Amino acid sequence: MKSILTVYRKELADYFSSKKFIILLGLVYVAGLSSVYVSLQNIRAVATVYNENIFLRLFTTPGDVLPSFITFISFFIPLIGIIFGFDAINSERRSGTISRLLSQPIYRDSLINGKFLAGITTMGIIIASIVFIISGIGLRVIGVPPSSEEILRILIFIFICIIYGTFWMGLSMLFSVIMEKTATSILVSMALWLFLMFFLPIIANAIANSLAPLENASAAIQIKNFTIGQNILRISPSTLFSESIMTLLIPVGGHFMLQPVMTSDLSKMILNPLSISQSLLQIWPQLIAITALAIICFAISYIIFMKQEIRAT
Repeated sequence: MKSILTVYRKELADYFSSKKFIILLGLVYVAGLSSVYVSLQNIRAVATVYNENIFLRLFTTPGDVLPSFITFISFFIPLIGIIFGFDAINSERRSGTISRLLSQPIYRDSLINGKFLAGITTMGIIIASIVFIISGIGLRVIGVPPSSEEILRILIFIFICIIYGTFWMGLSMLFSVIMEKTATSILVSMALWLFLMFFLPIIANAIANSLAPLENASAAIQIKNFTIGQNILRISPSTLFSESIMTLLIPVGGHFMLQPVMTSDLSKMILNPLSISQSLLQIWPQLIAITALAIICFAISYIIFMKQEIRAT
């Protein structure tokens, strides 16, 4: 345990003093503050339609040019996780410092566990700080304090973001363990992220349209088309994350991302906001899937690293 804390403190100090941390923190702050500025400009129009959960609209209201905060954070979290994990092991191996570290009273599991925990902590600080800054600005400008349920939703939102970032960090750390070159590990991680983020929706749409064509389609065929496409998209953790935070932060209507609803049926519905327990009940499969993927990625990298041969250089 002592050796884990030693590695953990060393990695935290390295992260906080590194240029990539400062750059990532600056980018996230600029994006977050830009999104809250846009939200505050449009939140009055939203308030006339939705008179509940106005504080949560700080994170979900887009502008005419800039998207909402949850769109920004969905883009940046994979980048943060990948950048904190892609060179965790192979950079130490190529520089020859890993053999010197392990020659000290530091075990292999302490090394990889300390690095992983330090990355999660740093990522959590980045995410939590920008969320709290946005909340403080919104409280100052709006003048209406959030309810206890809104505070709980924001805290759960931060937790989901950290779990999602942990998956990408565990995945990039896996590539860092397997591949010798840091450039290769980051390129593979970025390629997989781009595929899941941009190319998988195109593939899902093509498959859904081929199995259930929308031309002159009935309501049943349209629902089948949506279901097929959505099930394919759920292969991606990005889709699971988007469904989770939309359902959590948009209590009125956010859960319609999870299931198809026809426009004719929607006009007959009374849109009451979901309670926090109902929202969690809707998204618990997504949360379990993201958590399981994060654990699997780190477990595989842990096992491979423990079995690798490390020679003194």
